[in-house]
Amino acid sequence: MSGTPPPPAPPFYDATHLAPEDSVGYLMRKVITSIRSQVDAGLAAHGLTYTQWLPLFKLSLCQTSTTVAGLARELETDPAAMTRVLDRLEAKGLVRRERATHDRRVVQLALTPAGQAMAAQVPPVLASVLNAHLSDFTHEEWQLLLRLLRRMLANGSA
Repeated sequence: MSGTPPPPAPPFYDATHLAPEDSVGYLMRKVITSIRSQVDAGLAAHGLTYTQWLPLFKLSLCQTSTTVAGLARELETDPAAMTRVLDRLEAKGLVRRERATHDRRVVQLALTPAGQAMAAQVPPVLASVLNAHLSDFTHEEWQLLLRLLRRMLANGSA
């Protein structure tokens, strides 16, 4: 019959034969760990760790004011952990907290000039590390990888 839908595709994974080396999640985690370690090594000379350079970089990209809770949400961490990181960044003179003029209960985050200069160190290191991880990919393969990862995100959100 032409109106009959095609049978569902067989699953990619079987719980009885699940091997980490073939797991998309395991491989993505290994890639992320490799990228993070190499970026950390590249930024160590600047005295930054992953937990510090990532919020600095995110704050440098913000077009609007950001709060601790908003940054924690964006970086998928809890506000208490973000507060501890921001305390360290503030002690280094890289971030400042400012009371909002519209509501004194709201504390907004801003980079200091030193924080802006430090955040500017992140993109070259990050680009270098990402390019090294993609070194034998063609442009088309890189674009395909991005499309596939975006599709996986969309599937996970569905």
